[in-house]
Amino acid sequence: MNLQAAIARSSEANPIPWNTRLRELAKQCLFSEALNLYRQMLRSGHSPNAFSFPFALKSCAALSLPLMGVLLHSQVVRTGCELEPFVQTSLVSMYCRCSLVENARQVFDENPQSRKLTVCYNALISGYTLNSRFCDGVSLFCKMREAGVSFNSVTMLGLIPGCAAPGDLGIGTWLHGCCVKSGLDIDLSVGNCLLTMYVKCGSVDSARNMFDVMPEKGLITWNAMISGYAQNGFATHVLDLYREMELVGISPDPVTLVGVLSSCAHLGAHVLGREVEQRIEFYGFSSNPFLKNCLINMYARCGNLVKAHSIFDSMPEKSIVSWTAIIGGYGMHGKGEIAVQLFEKMIRAGIKPDKAVFVSVLSACSHAGLTDKGLEYFAAMERKYGLKQGPEHYSCVVDLLGRAGRLKEAEEVIRSMVVKPDGAVWGALLNACKIHNCVELAELAFERVIEVEPTNIGYYVLLSNIYSDAKNLEGVLKVRMVMRERQLRKEPGCSYVELRDKVHVFLAGDRTHPQTVEIYGMLDELENLVKKLGGSDANDRKRKTEEQLIGEGVHSERLAIAFGILNSRPGTEIIVMKNLRACEDCHFFIKLVSRVVNRKFIVRDATRFHHFENGVCSCKDYW
Repeated sequence: MNLQAAIARSSEANPIPWNTRLRELAKQCLFSEALNLYRQMLRSGHSPNAFSFPFALKSCAALSLPLMGVLLHSQVVRTGCELEPFVQTSLVSMYCRCSLVENARQVFDENPQSRKLTVCYNALISGYTLNSRFCDGVSLFCKMREAGVSFNSVTMLGLIPGCAAPGDLGIGTWLHGCCVKSGLDIDLSVGNCLLTMYVKCGSVDSARNMFDVMPEKGLITWNAMISGYAQNGFATHVLDLYREMELVGISPDPVTLVGVLSSCAHLGAHVLGREVEQRIEFYGFSSNPFLKNCLINMYARCGNLVKAHSIFDSMPEKSIVSWTAIIGGYGMHGKGEIAVQLFEKMIRAGIKPDKAVFVSVLSACSHAGLTDKGLEYFAAMERKYGLKQGPEHYSCVVDLLGRAGRLKEAEEVIRSMVVKPDGAVWGALLNACKIHNCVELAELAFERVIEVEPTNIGYYVLLSNIYSDAKNLEGVLKVRMVMRERQLRKEPGCSYVELRDKVHVFLAGDRTHPQTVEIYGMLDELENLVKKLGGSDANDRKRKTEEQLIGEGVHSERLAIAFGILNSRPGTEIIVMKNLRACEDCHFFIKLVSRVVNRKFIVRDATRFHHFENGVCSCKDYW
């Protein structure tokens, strides 16, 4: 007989005390049943006491029933239990959980005893943090210390999570110091909390230092560090840490594997991704929908659409996230027609689209040149589905129109925007100007985009290339001078290629690889073959101009391609991942190399996938 059945059959003669049964229901998170039992207790003529109220108030808080909470508060006063510490704490917590922070503060202030008890301070500090009033929580913590009231790990666990942005790092570091002085930093929960705080504040190095000095590391600790690396783009660190975690015998959970899969997707680590999929099956997580969605995304971003679609088809229930992942996968590979078919299938299945899936399908239309279909979807967002378009949707539409050469319409779309255009919107127009050699509009787009993103060097390089195409040397020199004055430096170009279960990383101008001599020898050989095939000197001059402009050597994707050819059998497909947009000359070079060596190259840059085969790219030279 379960607990609820036992309670239903209970009577006044039941030897189990009311408070014991209340505690058991609250402990099992059966909060509605606990409140029903509380009412039954009142109807039977039994009066609640200081042991009854904490469980009833906890149930109220969990169900977010403020009116019921106020009634319970009045009963607390009538029974004279308001001075009991655990009743006070429960009242404060209940009001905070019901978003009535001022009521919680009133309970705290009206009872002089509260200002002497750590447990009461803890309840209110945690409540302030929960209700996004972190400054009030810090202020109360300072008063707590001034009053000589000791704080403990619960205090810190309630306060530290309020440090959730880079601007909070100073306070977070101060709280860490308080923990060290009081010896609380050796508490595993506090250590995990501090580690997470450093990650959220963007100080990943501090988080790693915290991780390294922790005497004990549980699964939560490993997950916090792995997630921290993944969220901040340190994908190689994630994979290294995952390997280390396996070596020390810590079994992963779905949270761990989500972080690892996202890093595999980022790096294009296809082999390791397959290994993680096997781990998912081994640990019995195969039915986890979050992991399924991550697998779809990982395989799509690693260039294996067939496997991504197979996993999608195997899902008994497909959420909007699942549809978004597979539609986005086909879109980034330039297979817009299939992405559109999937979107229509989703609608027929009764799934209501959200803003995220519209970004995926609009982007797919843009990459595939489906201008009219994309404009149709854009118009349907608000008219048919009641969704307000954001800058991310407008940037797709500007790209759509730009691809079609309809630059004037693209400019008009931007001027008609209800929301303020962001860098991506003006950047899409600037890129269209590059494709269609429109210098005047490019200058306007550039002026606007650097107002929003003044340090994004990619836009400066783009404008310089537009001037170079127009043989405007004065414009090129002007861009160069502005970059020098603003001391702008480009994010290092970085490419990844996976070989024999290992991800090899190449930076622009890299000479650190053990096979450097062979790689550059292969590159020279390829460049000579390309020139014989018709690779123009003009492209070489443009590349060298760009390398001088951004202070780089040989671009990383060329090194990765040469390495891949050196270390694989003839005819083997080579997949390269790059963190930045591929330049025009490297794109042209890889096209010709695919023809010279009779290989298929799949290159993912910051914009999309490029499938190079027999001298042709799937993007049709628009990216």
